Amino acid sequence: MPEAYASHPDYGYDRDFRGYGEDGLPGLKWKNDAKIAVSFVINYEEGGERSVMSGDGQSETNLRENAGPPRINERHYNAESEFEYGSRAGFWRLFRLFNKYEMKFTLYAVGQAVEQVPEVVTRCVETGHDVASHAYRWLEYHDFSIEKEKEWIKKCIESLKKLSGYAPKGWYYGRGSPHSRTLIPQVYEEMGEELVWASDTYADDLPYWIDRADEREKSNPTGCLMVPYSYDCNDFKFHSANGFRDPQSFYNHLKNAFDVLYAEGEEGAPKMMTIGLHNRIIGRPGRFKALQDFVKYISEKEGVWVATRTEIAECFREQYPYQKGTLAKAK
Repeated sequence: MPEAYASHPDYGYDRDFRGYGEDGLPGLKWKNDAKIAVSFVINYEEGGERSVMSGDGQSETNLRENAGPPRINERHYNAESEFEYGSRAGFWRLFRLFNKYEMKFTLYAVGQAVEQVPEVVTRCVETGHDVASHAYRWLEYHDFSIEKEKEWIKKCIESLKKLSGYAPKGWYYGRGSPHSRTLIPQVYEEMGEELVWASDTYADDLPYWIDRADEREKSNPTGCLMVPYSYDCNDFKFHSANGFRDPQSFYNHLKNAFDVLYAEGEEGAPKMMTIGLHNRIIGRPGRFKALQDFVKYISEKEGVWVATRTEIAECFREQYPYQKGTLAKAK
């Protein structure tokens, strides 16, 4: 059995149903007084998924066009090729689009995946995009021991730093363990690196601070800034039974979300919007057109700040530095 559970004081976090409450967060200013901060995220998982070749004993079944049972102890060439499309064609289609509109994105990089095509990271760094961590492998981590998970966190930091020249400033697991929220900043500290933000939360339209469970008795806690991710504005729902049935539905959903948040910003309460993308999903031409149309739509709006998650986090931290016991308090 794992040596600790979420009920352990160093790994247990209280739930927060109130958030910023009725009055929201007063005083927030995005760069250039933007009405909305938009974060595009590209999940780069191709090459980090389950595979017999990686010692997993089975093929990958998640987020595939033609989902089916895994092949056990044998390769599934069709499944492998679906992922290969993402790295071979899908990513570069997205890369060209965002560069054309001079919009910066955040790359959620799976360490083993980008090791297969290191120029992906090189080109992101050269063009000013943000390289963040999506773990070393695209796997479930809930049954990892604490020590094993720490080893893999360190391995990913080392891998991405070697490729990009810096330790990833942000982290998103998607399938973390009950210990991950504490272990990630701990490993960063042990390595002498800085974790600026984490995104394993869907709880708000704004960043917010949490008190780290392992810092309860510390005299100088640092907390952890949470920059919420999004499952609703996410192309993975093309592969979900209750998701998008066609590209126009995806476009309409993104536009509706943007319009609501943009209007709130016009009223003096700016928010952030996250759009989650996957190379092998939205990178397919039939779906890509919806993303093209949305990018063009927001490019024609005044007061839109398309930013990396690190830029959003740093803007927020400048105005609301960590203070124990608060989601955000102006300095």
